[in-house]
Amino acid sequence: MVSRFGIDDVRPQVSGRTLPSKAVVGEVVPVSALVWREGHDAIAATLVLVSPSGAQHQVPMQQEFYRPDYCHAVFVPDEQGLWRYRVDAWSDVMATWRNAVEKKLAAGQTERELANDIAHGIELFDAAIANHPAEEFVAARAALLDDTLPLDRRIAPGCSQKVRDVLAEHPLRELVTRGPVADILVERRAALVNSWYELFPRSTGGVDNNGNPVHGTWETTAAQLERVAAMGFDTVYFPPIHPIGEVNRKGRNNTLTPEDGDVGSPWAIGSKHGGHDAFDPNLGGEDEFLDMMDHANELGLEIALDFALQAAPDHPWAKEHPEFFTVLADGTIAYAENPPKKYQDIYPLNFDNAPEALYDEIYRVLMYWVNLGVTTFRVDNPHTKPVNFWHWLIAKVHETDPDVIFLAEAFTRPPRMYGLSKAGFSQSYTHFTWKTTKAELTDFAQLLVDVADVSRPNLFVNTPDILHSTLQEGGPAAFALRATLAATMSPLWGVYSGYELYEDRPVTAGSEEYHDSEKYQLRHRDWAGALAEGKSLEPYLTLLNQIRRDNPALQQLRQIRFHDIENDQIIAYSKVDAVTGNAVLVVVNLDPTSTQEGMLRIDADAVGLTPGTFDVHDQITGESYTWTTADTGNFVRLAPEKNVAHVFRLPEVAAGRRQALAYRQISDHDYRP
Repeated sequence: MVSRFGIDDVRPQVSGRTLPSKAVVGEVVPVSALVWREGHDAIAATLVLVSPSGAQHQVPMQQEFYRPDYCHAVFVPDEQGLWRYRVDAWSDVMATWRNAVEKKLAAGQTERELANDIAHGIELFDAAIANHPAEEFVAARAALLDDTLPLDRRIAPGCSQKVRDVLAEHPLRELVTRGPVADILVERRAALVNSWYELFPRSTGGVDNNGNPVHGTWETTAAQLERVAAMGFDTVYFPPIHPIGEVNRKGRNNTLTPEDGDVGSPWAIGSKHGGHDAFDPNLGGEDEFLDMMDHANELGLEIALDFALQAAPDHPWAKEHPEFFTVLADGTIAYAENPPKKYQDIYPLNFDNAPEALYDEIYRVLMYWVNLGVTTFRVDNPHTKPVNFWHWLIAKVHETDPDVIFLAEAFTRPPRMYGLSKAGFSQSYTHFTWKTTKAELTDFAQLLVDVADVSRPNLFVNTPDILHSTLQEGGPAAFALRATLAATMSPLWGVYSGYELYEDRPVTAGSEEYHDSEKYQLRHRDWAGALAEGKSLEPYLTLLNQIRRDNPALQQLRQIRFHDIENDQIIAYSKVDAVTGNAVLVVVNLDPTSTQEGMLRIDADAVGLTPGTFDVHDQITGESYTWTTADTGNFVRLAPEKNVAHVFRLPEVAAGRRQALAYRQISDHDYRP
């Protein structure tokens, strides 16, 4: 049904309002709508919010100057849970009156010609006083009634800024039209602002007297956590920690012929020692795990576990629940394949054979870990499981444990990735690894903003499966520049251990797999030795994490602006925090082998600067410079052997300009009916 006023293209809105959009506590959330009516009378809009506890809030929406049908507001949720909102449109009779009398006065119309306007103004202020008896309204009404005053003085109080300010808080609304209601699911802040570090607990055991790696335990893992915490990471992610299958166990470098002592792939879950709710006995049991968790909490670290829904051939499920799998014509269970890759040590689950029993079992297993205190899970290949299953599982877990965060490891087509996000995943891996040019990164970063209502990107610079050619060929500078991009383009980023040691050897030429991959063997690393020799990226990673903590602008996702520099090997972008006014400009040399330079022109409006000169402070080097907004630009020179990037702190944005910088950037061609 068509309403009295048009309320179109309301954002955020997901899947026709059948699913909630995403936000976190403390995030600046922009809301926009197209609000319109017939004729020339003024129209206004109000954002109406209902918090999870039932409290109602009203936020005046601002119209764009050149596109007055576009209305914007922002809000900052302070409560976790499901928020509801709508946009109300209404006739702004005061603004219509004010516009008319100001134009008539400017045209030189007389008091007699304005008599009806004055009478109408008195009626309007009568209504405004009845709504809210502000002294500014009373004074404006009195002036309109006083025919002894000159005409401009009779009208001026009713058009004053003081009256407008009171009306902003207590508007006189007529013909109120309510828009559709939509939901926003607000999660805890760690769902958006977080630094991840991935390590294999089994590789933490050091070496024996012969220099051979020793299998780690929960005690040795706990000791490793101190180094990770010192680097400023928030979450430590462990690949699967369960018993590893012995049937068809993989050897080093993914061979089918394991030798004695080969530990196998931890993703081949299950053996005679148990399945998904059991521990690899080499690591230790539940008590030792909980001791490690306690130590992590003391260090301010959150532990994330891998949740991989697959089984080794000797997993208890294979014997007790063959209906959980695909049984072939010859009676054998099908193993996993991703041609040309074969995973003979893994049985994929079949979600169609016995869904009720399988769903219940998976929920039981997951809640075992939740009840142990685990509140973050990295989910392996969720795009190979039904999306309705994930929607069910995540919703069911959140019924009792809303703090649980799910990260989707899904390097797949965008509709699948965003579909999983809509279904409930808090975070998602992305295709960041393969975005290397200035054009690719610019387009990618803008995409992150465009889909921020549903998807939170976790920009991992590497994984045990992904060693991109840029890292294989670019040397230490490539590792530094990719870390800078990941840590500043998104509030979520991650590092797989060994990155700080510049590990760059592939298993074969042209492959993205690591040589001597930690997926199939223990990997001892001499962290202290590399640091002492100056062959470690640890100090730089620590600095990046500190810069992220110090700058709220780098803790938000929904706004990024690019700045012009006529060198395709240098990228420059800024972020602004609408709450604090913190503004950051990042400049990165994308060429890890050569010095690059150019003149950088600042988009002053994008960072809330007034024209002229201003000071910038580089938080990497500690140096300060005086720059200009002039078209001449500012000279930038970045040498990989010295510094791959600048992260400049800009002057704080004035309070009156902050909110508008958080509004959605919507083109005239981006209309969504």
